[in-house]
Amino acid sequence: MGKSPAIVLYVVLMAAVVVGVDLLFFRNRFWERLMVNVGIVLVFAAFYLRFLKPS
Repeated sequence: MGKSPAIVLYVVLMAAVVVGVDLLFFRNRFWERLMVNVGIVLVFAAFYLRFLKPS
C-alpha cells in the first residue's frame, strides 16, 4: 500500500473512532466531548509521528 492511501485510511480510522466515542458516551455533553475529541486526535498524531512518519 502506498503512502497516500495509508494516510487516508489512518485519517478515516481516526474519524470513525471520534464519531463512535461521541455517539456512545458524550451525546449531550459539549465540553467533555470536545476535550475527549482533542485527546483522541493528539493520541493519533503522536502515534503517527512516532511510528508512521516517513523518514
